[in-house]
Amino acid sequence: MILGERTVYQGRVITVKVETVRLPNGRDAALEIVHHPGGAAIAAIDAEGRICLLRQFRHAGGGYVWELPAGKLEPPEPPLQTAQRELGEEAGVSARHWESLGSYLSSPGVFTEVIHLYLARELEPAQAMPEDHEVFEVHWVPLATARQQALSGELRDGKTVLGILRAATRIGAIAGPPPGT
Repeated sequence: MILGERTVYQGRVITVKVETVRLPNGRDAALEIVHHPGGAAIAAIDAEGRICLLRQFRHAGGGYVWELPAGKLEPPEPPLQTAQRELGEEAGVSARHWESLGSYLSSPGVFTEVIHLYLARELEPAQAMPEDHEVFEVHWVPLATARQQALSGELRDGKTVLGILRAATRIGAIAGPPPGT
């Protein structure tokens, strides 16, 4: 239960608030919460069994990071519409078949952000339209290779690791047991 809140920062993408809440144990706590509209990420698999990965520059991540195509929800846009828009803008493809891979909380101790994951198949070319602030390269990687990179820790972005693993499991592309078993 929120007892009170104070906005500390209001930006273009996030709002930071200090929220005083009553916890389930009856105690009150002042929590710093970053409000974010959420996002959608896409595990796009082509006819050759390759997944689209972006090698994208992320200042906060210290340089280039491998990621699934993804983007911020633009309320009231539903998550699937965000996913469809972002796949075209970033990967230059559209998909005829869409399947939800569920959602996850990126960092529930401090962020309200929920990321919705999708599997996109039956791909067709579309017009790529990256935004001015986006710097990335599009790569198509065999799903089995991407899965191993996710399991080994080579891929470090949470939505990407989880999206790859859920997509590989959903389509039965698991090639043998996980490393170390």
